[in-house]
Amino acid sequence: MAEDKEQAHQDRIIEQFSQQAVPFTQVPGHHDALQVLVELSGVGERDEVLDVACGPGMVACAFARHARQVTGVDITPAMIEQARQRQAEQRLANLTWDIGTAVPLAYPDHCFSLVLTRYSFHHLLDPQQALSEMIRVCRSGGVVMVADVAIPSAKSAAYDELELIRDPSHTHALTEDEFEALFQHSGLVDCRRSAYGVDIELETQIKASFPKPGDDRVIRELVTADVGIDSLGINARREDGKIVYTVPIAVYVGTKR
Repeated sequence: MAEDKEQAHQDRIIEQFSQQAVPFTQVPGHHDALQVLVELSGVGERDEVLDVACGPGMVACAFARHARQVTGVDITPAMIEQARQRQAEQRLANLTWDIGTAVPLAYPDHCFSLVLTRYSFHHLLDPQQALSEMIRVCRSGGVVMVADVAIPSAKSAAYDELELIRDPSHTHALTEDEFEALFQHSGLVDCRRSAYGVDIELETQIKASFPKPGDDRVIRELVTADVGIDSLGINARREDGKIVYTVPIAVYVGTKR
């Protein structure tokens, strides 16, 4: 039964992100804070990096400019194809791409000196297991980094409801407390936290999403109704005649013993 649930969820992810493979890169906010992640990770020229759920390769390509080698893995073939195109456009030679799951990761123990993921945990059924897999394939003394949505606990249910309508592959955005606890109990040491916000224009996001027919109207109504209220935790507001909101992102970095 658990295997059936996992397979069904993986199928939803592949369905959604096969459609989103190109539009995802056209949302300006998805290009934000790449340099922040590079700096927080401490990546250097000797590092062998794994980018888990790499999507269209934006993060992996950014890290490839600093690391010895970067591997990107994603479950959606269409995303890997976009990643390969991005690599070619940027003329980067030190990248390899694999199609595969985050749980389990198809790599032996202690393979990489830096293991990271961005914007994936809210699509996973078991983020704790995913983090354990990231730690397993990381070398002793290596770095593990996760960047993802972190919502205040009181607003978590409303945010999840919105995102599940927008993207049926969404599972649960960790609350700030859940994110903190995940790393506190991970076994990683020297953990540190940073944060930033991703500004997104509502109509641009809707165009890049593939909800069920008619749900685009529901999304628009939910976010617009939240202007000045912020029950969703995303500070929906009007700017220059458009609805804009900010997704809060937490970044946790720790070292493997």
